[in-house]
Amino acid sequence: MKTLTSEKLTIVGAAGMIGSNMAQSAILMGLSSNICLYDPYAKGLEGVAEELLQCGFKGVTITYTDNIAEALRGSKYIITSGGAARKEGMTREDLLKGNAEVAIQFGKDVKQYCPDVKHVVVIFNPADITGLLVLLYSGLKPSQVSTLAALDSTRLRNELAKHFNIHPDKVLNCRTYGGHGEQMAVFSSTTTVDGKPLNALIGTPELTTEQWEDIKQKVIQGGKRIIELRGRSSFQSPAYLSLEMIQAVMGGDKFDWPVGVYVSNNEYSNIMMAMETSLDTTGVHYKEAKGTEAENKALRESYMHLCKLRDELIASSVIPPVNKWNAINEHLK
Repeated sequence: MKTLTSEKLTIVGAAGMIGSNMAQSAILMGLSSNICLYDPYAKGLEGVAEELLQCGFKGVTITYTDNIAEALRGSKYIITSGGAARKEGMTREDLLKGNAEVAIQFGKDVKQYCPDVKHVVVIFNPADITGLLVLLYSGLKPSQVSTLAALDSTRLRNELAKHFNIHPDKVLNCRTYGGHGEQMAVFSSTTTVDGKPLNALIGTPELTTEQWEDIKQKVIQGGKRIIELRGRSSFQSPAYLSLEMIQAVMGGDKFDWPVGVYVSNNEYSNIMMAMETSLDTTGVHYKEAKGTEAENKALRESYMHLCKLRDELIASSVIPPVNKWNAINEHLK
């Protein structure tokens, strides 16, 4: 099997549904010939590894361990889903404190065991905050850590395709920015539907204003709907999209969706959130998302919501004030 790289790819949380799906998909996508699976749940991890080994894949070495030092040592690429999963009745933000502690420890582990890692993708919720904490405590550059945000944009694509009864490939450039949570900013100005600007369709019989508002709510509540339908949080879509992210960083196909990235500029400061981004072998890079006046207002509100979550952790002494972050990570100004 031809792979993009022989460098070590470590999947953290591999005994879980996201991680185990990710492990198989990474092999099928030909990302790396050197894949390491990590999870503290040793029995479940062994079960996942045994299943994969019994598939008879060729050209790939699959290792597994419940020792974090062994898992991270020598890793060049890491995807972590290693936090608590969202359950029915919970918002992503309900996971804040417990998963914040997981993220902080993981960041410290990266710094200790694999400081030469090229890129880390964080996908456990609330991903904007957990990704920020991994970046802070890992000591890595902002370009080296990204978070999964694309799932909201792909949900928008799906809902529009269903509404207009057309193939999803005819719905282009769907974008949600800001937080991956209840306060996300759903943009319409970027999107075209079968060649027509979405904004030109909103408010017409083809897509009434009420229908558009309903679609936005379905996007915002997309994760909740999966839990209601399947009895558990999403696992196939985050697994695949996060692998597409790491594939782009490895030099593979372009990633076409927004990515959660560390932002600190004149308008948004010291936060991780979805922007218009690119992923390549140099990491993740962003440019400011600009939309209509209403969209920019929604993005600002989403940013303020993320700042509130960040500041809750500061107020409870989970993390230090922003002006002390540079002492922990010299790359954060």
